[in-house]
Amino acid sequence: MFKHIYGLLNGQELGELREIAAAATFVDGKISNPHSQVKHNLHLNDEDAYKRSSAIMAGALMRNEEFRGFAIPKKIAPPLITRYEPEMRYGLHPDMAFMRTHEGPIRSDLSCTIFLQDPASYEGGELHIKLGDGNLRFKGELGSAIVYPSTTLHEVEKVTRGERLVGITFIESQVVDPAKRELIYELNEVAAIEGANISTESYTRLQTVQQNLFRRWGDC
Repeated sequence: MFKHIYGLLNGQELGELREIAAAATFVDGKISNPHSQVKHNLHLNDEDAYKRSSAIMAGALMRNEEFRGFAIPKKIAPPLITRYEPEMRYGLHPDMAFMRTHEGPIRSDLSCTIFLQDPASYEGGELHIKLGDGNLRFKGELGSAIVYPSTTLHEVEKVTRGERLVGITFIESQVVDPAKRELIYELNEVAAIEGANISTESYTRLQTVQQNLFRRWGDC
């Protein structure tokens, strides 16, 4: 299941992130995966800039009700700004099962790309996700994000003009099983949409099902 979150970042946050990226040092992205044969991008490599930018992006995610309801986050890896210049790409790859952070390892249940550049300002650079014989491509609008299963095989296609600037992060969910997480999400959505249209007794029964499933399947 995929979730496109529009308007994740406000104008002030986008401006701050763009200023941070413009002034910061970037290095070869292989610094985080030196054995990769398919990774050709640039990573932010400035401790102060990383702390400031990751705090802005993580804060935006955690205040967003759509994100919280969909991901049911337990831990979020500090988001990292990455840059793709012309001819750069990140070929087909799986995400690592566990990501190292300063707070310890995070299991990657979900991956997230936050779009920091106007899609009209660059060509190529689509996030391409393979689903069996199917293909999905995302090139989100400025300030939006896409959240998708970390288990998928995916790539960033070659940038042919301009610059692709994004934030990336990984989420460990309180509900590990994606099918169970989706069921809880759908129940929560139904409760939010229809709660005012059903009787108090029925709504209370629905809440009981929601909480007991979360209690059974969740890990706090």
